[in-house]
Amino acid sequence: MQDVFSFAPYTGDMPQKTDSRLRQLREAAGLSVRELARQIGEQHTNVLYWENSGAAPRSDVLIPIAKALGVTVEELLGQDKPRRAAAPGGKVRHVFEQVQKLPRRQQDRIVEVVEALVAKAG
Repeated sequence: MQDVFSFAPYTGDMPQKTDSRLRQLREAAGLSVRELARQIGEQHTNVLYWENSGAAPRSDVLIPIAKALGVTVEELLGQDKPRRAAAPGGKVRHVFEQVQKLPRRQQDRIVEVVEALVAKAG
């Protein structure tokens, strides 16, 4: 009978699980397991499972979890926060905001002029 159940018994010195990314983000947001579960419309046992197992949440709850925690889905999944492209500032920004309101043909003409000026200056 011992051969059928050939597994090592619990000895009390099992390695401790490290905190999961979800747990770290949830605690950083100041939410309890139950509060996060309520905000995303899930059972708290599901949140506990994702935290304790390290398994990724289902795809249909990734966005609600990210919103509740105030992070991006990429951050939730352990990737670096995406960098934003630097937008022009000051007068240039104001001009480009005005250009965006123009019809497409006029925008294309302005782009041609700006590209020519940049090419000439460079």
